[in-house]
Amino acid sequence: MRLIRHSHALLLVMVLVLTGCASGPEVSQRGNQDYTPVYQPATEADESRVARLQDVFARYEGTPYRYGGTTARGFDCSGFIGRAYQEAFGVELPRTTSQLLAQGDRVSPDELQPGDVVFFNIRGKESHAGIFMGGDDFIHASTSVGVTQSSLNGYYWQGRLTEVRRFD
Repeated sequence: MRLIRHSHALLLVMVLVLTGCASGPEVSQRGNQDYTPVYQPATEADESRVARLQDVFARYEGTPYRYGGTTARGFDCSGFIGRAYQEAFGVELPRTTSQLLAQGDRVSPDELQPGDVVFFNIRGKESHAGIFMGGDDFIHASTSVGVTQSSLNGYYWQGRLTEVRRFD
């Protein structure tokens, strides 16, 4: 009986890891492009945005991933983005990745600025998102390590960026 409970728990964890954040439309339906981000030089406004986001990140770094999570007990990617925007800028964002993709201003990767929301193709869908911090860094709630900072050019993320949205 105990083995069955552990098997069910393991199966549940695997399903959550494989589903990732709230799913969006198939990338092929959205006209997937292979973006190569070009980063603009930082301005004072960028530095202020980054400082506010860094403060939020410092509070939640390492918080575990939780599908549907929007609190310090656990975040999914869009839940973390929403909390970060609320705390850093006082802005309410849509709750899911799909809703985020449907709102905000679409931005070309060559106009990427700190605070922009970046979207990634995972298993054929735009199903993961984070907040661009400048350089090639972004913050996000990862299914494997929780709230973390990663490189757009890192092994897993390189070539997966599909869209950028700006919410001002």
